[in-house]
Amino acid sequence: MGRWRPPAAGSTALITREGHDRLKAELDDLWRVQRPEVVRALAAAAAEGDRSENAEYTYRKKQLGGIDRRVRYLSKRLEALKVVDAAPSDRDAVFFGAEVELENTASGELLRYRIVGPDETDAQRGWISIDAPLARAMLKKRVDDEFEAQLPGGVVRFAILEIRYND
Repeated sequence: MGRWRPPAAGSTALITREGHDRLKAELDDLWRVQRPEVVRALAAAAAEGDRSENAEYTYRKKQLGGIDRRVRYLSKRLEALKVVDAAPSDRDAVFFGAEVELENTASGELLRYRIVGPDETDAQRGWISIDAPLARAMLKKRVDDEFEAQLPGGVVRFAILEIRYND
């Protein structure tokens, strides 16, 4: 029996200019640098003879398949993405690209997040996807607004302290 999984929910097709450039650089590196190296190594492993017991050949085939899958995904995704490189006209509200400072009203903890596209999230930098429940809950809110977000740990109440946009 196969491992059927329901299709993933479609993600928002927005990305920042930096994120788009990073994905294009990754695609270029995969296609022009990594793939040719793996193909050369695969050809050398195939030339060694019996492929059924050749671990290097098996490893390189899997590696090439992984690179090809990523190249296919990036090629399709980059075509679908819309680059957002300008701040919104209403800079006093939370929209895509905003850096937002929040206060957890229960604990008093201060948090800082930047709302980015789903392809460029980075938890260590505080970059969250526009599709994340917290980002969805704070969209269109303004400084001093309070809102609730349904997070994995339950409902949490936040207050917006600051909104900034990088130009």
